[in-house]
Amino acid sequence: MKLLCAVLVGLLGLLGLSMAKDSPPMVQVYTRTPGEYGKSNTFICHVSGFHPPEITIDLLKNGVVVPEAKQTDLAFEENWFYYLTKHTVLTPNKGDVISCRVTHLGKTNSYNWESDM
Repeated sequence: MKLLCAVLVGLLGLLGLSMAKDSPPMVQVYTRTPGEYGKSNTFICHVSGFHPPEITIDLLKNGVVVPEAKQTDLAFEENWFYYLTKHTVLTPNKGDVISCRVTHLGKTNSYNWESDM
């Protein structure tokens, strides 16, 4: 009985995987707290709703990749669409461009943080 259940769960998983279609990511770039120039803040790039799971995310400050940015483990929802978050602590100055660069299915797009200052 356990074997039958395991086989059924596996088949349902494969069915769900085959039903997932290519889907571009939805991207949100924001800060943990309201931004202030000259004050340290956590910058977050949250990428969701994408499939297949192969994706590259970079956080950039003035066009330069921030190497110390941390990334969560890849996770998925019931519908087999994936989500991922990358974050880092930065101190923005007036004129800085903080952005998130996402490459998925061979397409690269950049999304800039919009300051609320």
